[in-house]
Amino acid sequence: MGFKDKIIDGNPKIDDALAAAIRARLSGGRLTCASAFAIAEELGVPRTEVGRAADALGIRLSHCQLGAF
Repeated sequence: MGFKDKIIDGNPKIDDALAAAIRARLSGGRLTCASAFAIAEELGVPRTEVGRAADALGIRLSHCQLGAF
């Protein structure tokens, strides 16, 4: 599934600290998977929460550790 095909809740609640951490680690407007994993570890949140927040912010992932993105 591509980013453009994802269905995202129309009004997602994103923690301000999580959004700031994501924006601070952008590289070329994208978030690397390694950075997403580090954010999850630092903030003590599930990796899926970081991914959902990035989706809601319209931020794409790059350099996927599984080779998917």
